[in-house]
Amino acid sequence: MTRDGTLDGMPRSAAGGRLILVRHGESEGNQAQRFSPNPDIALTERGVEQARESGRLIADHFRPSRVVASSYRRARHTAQLIAETVGYAGEILIEPDLRERNIGELAGQPYRSMVEHPEYDRSRFWDWRPAGGESLDDVRGRAAPVLVRLVERFPGEDVVVVSHGGVMLALCAHVEGGWNRPRVARNCEILVVTHAPGEPWRLAELDEHVAAAAAVADDGAAETG
Repeated sequence: MTRDGTLDGMPRSAAGGRLILVRHGESEGNQAQRFSPNPDIALTERGVEQARESGRLIADHFRPSRVVASSYRRARHTAQLIAETVGYAGEILIEPDLRERNIGELAGQPYRSMVEHPEYDRSRFWDWRPAGGESLDDVRGRAAPVLVRLVERFPGEDVVVVSHGGVMLALCAHVEGGWNRPRVARNCEILVVTHAPGEPWRLAELDEHVAAAAAVADDGAAETG
């Protein structure tokens, strides 16, 4: 990217934008290996450092012009730490529909209580809904439109989106067109959704995205060198 905000000589609005998806840092619930009982669970010290490290990685590879977060405390704090690290001084936009999955009767219970539940079906894990809670497909239904709105509002920008493990799994299913991900994103793991007018969205892990961008840059240099 050049100093005037262009990518390979093209305005970012023409070249497309990127959604930088980040799971929040380690929370007290993650540390205890229990489903969080409420939205106010805090980050651990390790979670704070993970958020700052994600901020450093984002600063190295992107130029975020917006930071968006779930309404839950652990996501908002992670977004704040990332914003401070990358030097973003704007408002952190809160999207309530990025909140973590409502786990219903399993709130506060160990993670293993889900797979041990007699009605849980591993082969269709996205359909299972705990009593009083949501399925992952329910989460997809409310969270995916947030990405659509962000792309429409900020078509040529790098936008950081901080949410949760279940939410990121649902967002991946939306972008990839199916429940293909074998695992939930790790705390502060970064996934990148690239989008451009008339092109399908593409999702990659950070290392894959950086390698692909470097290859494109090398090809462009070879053509003009």
